[in-house]
Amino acid sequence: YIGTMTGCFAVVMFNEYVMMSLPLVARMICMIEMYWIMAWVPIVIMIISKMGLKDIGFTKDKIGLQIVLGIVCGLIVASLYFFVPYLLGFGDYVDAGYRYEALWQFVFQYTYYVISVAAVEEIVFRGIIYRQLMNISNHEWGAIIVSSVLFGFLHIINGNMLQVIFTTILGIIFCISRYKIKRFSMISLILMHGTYDFMLAVFSSLLFK
Repeated sequence: YIGTMTGCFAVVMFNEYVMMSLPLVARMICMIEMYWIMAWVPIVIMIISKMGLKDIGFTKDKIGLQIVLGIVCGLIVASLYFFVPYLLGFGDYVDAGYRYEALWQFVFQYTYYVISVAAVEEIVFRGIIYRQLMNISNHEWGAIIVSSVLFGFLHIINGNMLQVIFTTILGIIFCISRYKIKRFSMISLILMHGTYDFMLAVFSSLLFK
C-alpha cells in the first residue's frame, strides 16, 4: 500500500509539473503508462508471494459474459451515482470536470480508464490487497472493508475527505460485485470500474456545458 501511495504521489506530481508541457500524443501515451507506476510494488510482492492471476480473479471461463456483466454493472452504478445527486440539486458534487466534444476524446478517455486507472486500481485493491488480507485473516467482510478504506484514502493525495468517503463506498460496491455476483471476474471488475469513470465524464460533458 505504501508503494501504491508513493506511486500515486509520483503520478500526481508528474501530471502537475511535466504533463502539460508535452505534445498531445506524448501526453496521451504518458497518461496510460505512468499510472502503472502505482502497481509496481504490489505486483513485485504478488510475484514474491507466488500469487497467480487466477488468485486475484482472472479467469478464461465465459469471457463474453464477464465483459457484458462488467459493462452493464458500470452503467448502472454510474447512472445511480450521478443522477441521484444531480436530480436532488447536488450536481456540483458529481461533476467530473470534463467537457469533451470530439469523438476521439471519448474513445481515448475510455481506453485510458479501462487499461490504466481501472486495471491498476482493481488489480491492486480488489486483487492483491484483498487476497493478502484474506490470507492473513480469512475474514471476508474484514477484507472488503479494509481494502475499500485503503482504496478511499488513495484519493486523499489529489482530493479531499468527501472524496475519500465517496470512493470508500464505491470500493465496497466494487468488492461486493466482484465476490458476490456469479461469473463476475477481475475482467468484469476492471470494465465496471472503467465504464463507471467514463460515464461520469460523458454525463459531465453533456450536462455541464
